[in-house]
Amino acid sequence: MSQTILTFLMFLIPFLIFAVLLFLALRIRRPPLKWIGVVVAGLLTLVFGVATVLGVIAIAKLNSTQPNPVSNIKASTSPQDIARAQRLAILCGDCHSSNGTAVLDGSKESTIPDMLATIYAPNLTPGGDLKNWSDGQIARAIREGVDDEGKPLFIMPSEAFHSMSDADVAAFVGYLRSMPAVNHDTPPKAIAPLGLLLLGAGQVPSAVQPPITQPIVGAPEGVTLEYGKYLTDTVGCRDCHGADLAGGTPGGNGPPPGPNLTVLVPKWSEADFIKTIRTGTDPTGHTLDPEQMPWKSYSTALTDDNLRALYMYIHSLPPIVKPAP
Repeated sequence: MSQTILTFLMFLIPFLIFAVLLFLALRIRRPPLKWIGVVVAGLLTLVFGVATVLGVIAIAKLNSTQPNPVSNIKASTSPQDIARAQRLAILCGDCHSSNGTAVLDGSKESTIPDMLATIYAPNLTPGGDLKNWSDGQIARAIREGVDDEGKPLFIMPSEAFHSMSDADVAAFVGYLRSMPAVNHDTPPKAIAPLGLLLLGAGQVPSAVQPPITQPIVGAPEGVTLEYGKYLTDTVGCRDCHGADLAGGTPGGNGPPPGPNLTVLVPKWSEADFIKTIRTGTDPTGHTLDPEQMPWKSYSTALTDDNLRALYMYIHSLPPIVKPAP
């Protein structure tokens, strides 16, 4: 029996017990004792009843099969493509690597707080489950957030990868196939009571994205606005800095909120921007917190021309000033 089912039983069993106690309280003949029992048992029945319903919804979400068809993308075998994907894969290593490298052998600890769930990022080398997946299933998982059976991949940032080009996805699949097999099993997913309630209440995104039915052609790599926007869309900038890059939203259980880039970056020169990513220190002397901004991973993943394209795009955006909360 999975840990998630055991968690659900923590709601169901008390609900049944208190429902029986409520029934018995209604049969008591002495009014004061009867109504005390009815109120107490009734409230607890209601509380655990709501929790049970949310638990049922959460388990249904976890096990739902999505209509996303398997992609027809095939892994690239081009050495150039695989080398580019390997360089960018360091960004995946923040979750999928036991030592923060581009060897994606699975995380060494849960990627989210234990109070919500125990979820380890899986081993993506040929020593893990992907060896049994088709190229199209892997491509679908990256961009659409569903596994080989079509079930949701929770805590997978597929929204950021949904616009990734077919060529880049094929390169990533090729890189995953090319890694040396590492035998590193990660613990099964276990949802804690609070996580199950939040999932059932719709407060946790499923990572599932709309099916991709048409080829996606990305902007050609170069120091251009178009490629800068493409990078912004596909390397996770919007996850922390907001969809409009005007600052992430504090609170919640998502990624750390990043600052407003539409106001901050125009104050810097292109050289300042590149130096900030390369050194982790901005032009004012402020040191970036690597837990908030994984600048070392981005410095490894992105070339100077990539950073110039990012700077060009962000610098072109109109400043967005949001009111203080």
